[in-house]
Amino acid sequence: MREYTTFMEISIRPEVEAMIREAVRLGCYRSFDEFVERAVALLHEQETWLAEHRSEIESQIAAGYESAQRGNLIGPEEVRSRLSQSKRTRIGPSPR
Repeated sequence: MREYTTFMEISIRPEVEAMIREAVRLGCYRSFDEFVERAVALLHEQETWLAEHRSEIESQIAAGYESAQRGNLIGPEEVRSRLSQSKRTRIGPSPR
């Protein structure tokens, strides 16, 4: 059995509470606590990834800015296409 420690209270806006209640009602999560635990785990995972890739991200931003300064721009459709490809490469295809 998992042991829990209560050490903080949180306050959330009513619209956020409604989203959580809806997720629990739909069966996505068994409880508010499970929802919050999953949300915190995902946020931590994202922040860890960003921290681990910070220099690469900054380098790519700088390269993109320099390219734009030289007039080498791409259109919005090409940007979307490249982002979609990058996501697929990083996380795999989306289930449909």
